[in-house]
Amino acid sequence: MLPTAAESLAGRMVVLTFEPLSQAEIEGSPHNLVDALFDAAPWVRSRVRTERPDVVRRLVAGGFPEALGRTNVQRRDAWFRAYLASLLQRDVRDCANIEGLHDPPRLLSLLAARAGALLNMAEVSRATGIAHSALRRYLELLEALFIVQPLPAWPANLGKRLVKSPKLHLIDVGLTAHLQGHADPAVLALSLQLGPLLETFVVQEVRCHLRCAETATTAWHFRTAAGREVDLVLEAPGRRIVGIEVKARASITQSDFLGLRELAGAAGPGFARGIVLHMGDQLLPFEEHLWAVPMGVLWAA
Repeated sequence: MLPTAAESLAGRMVVLTFEPLSQAEIEGSPHNLVDALFDAAPWVRSRVRTERPDVVRRLVAGGFPEALGRTNVQRRDAWFRAYLASLLQRDVRDCANIEGLHDPPRLLSLLAARAGALLNMAEVSRATGIAHSALRRYLELLEALFIVQPLPAWPANLGKRLVKSPKLHLIDVGLTAHLQGHADPAVLALSLQLGPLLETFVVQEVRCHLRCAETATTAWHFRTAAGREVDLVLEAPGRRIVGIEVKARASITQSDFLGLRELAGAAGPGFARGIVLHMGDQLLPFEEHLWAVPMGVLWAA
């Protein structure tokens, strides 16, 4: 409605962006993970109940209220199909002011299949047959319509070569799972695609926490030219840095912290904490400022 408003209403309104519901909101929990990550108070060993089937069920359901209200797998899948049809046939057409858009549905399916990967414009252009100039316009349109949410690379310039391409994530992990053809949680729990989808799930959950955190924070990803990476980097004022790595396993080893150690070296004294989110129950320290943390902390204190 804003582009058609007669006045800008500058100084008389605040624009709020609503993400899909977070798991904390669904559970009615006041817990905010972002504030906990930047809290200087010492952590202690503990257990947070995390069950793999429950996490995958939450992932497939996503955060759209209408989809959450449909516990039947077929009914939820039908809702996602209708949502995409309305979005791509009407909203995309109206915003682009052109008829007969055939490229966006194909492009969106490809982007969903590559969720959590670095955006390679040349590769996507070849795979879809969409010209580079048109592809850039489509991506900007999908971002403006709150379908695609790129995660930019952390802009540290400390003498290290860092990959600057953003990572691709869709606005809702349930929508991403639908586009990938994953409607059954039991099947997805055994799939090799669970890892990338779990990363999108965590990124979207943390973005919801960012909206209401007391700590003003921005989200990035981290990757070096040598391939060391961290799925999610949070930066607070004063260049305080927290890193989050996502694993679809219940057991964590020292090797799972390699990317976080690289990030800690790049961040220097500003590195506050690094965590590996996993499918187990144990919240354990591995060394100073590095912890293995159960996935359940996304919705439970």
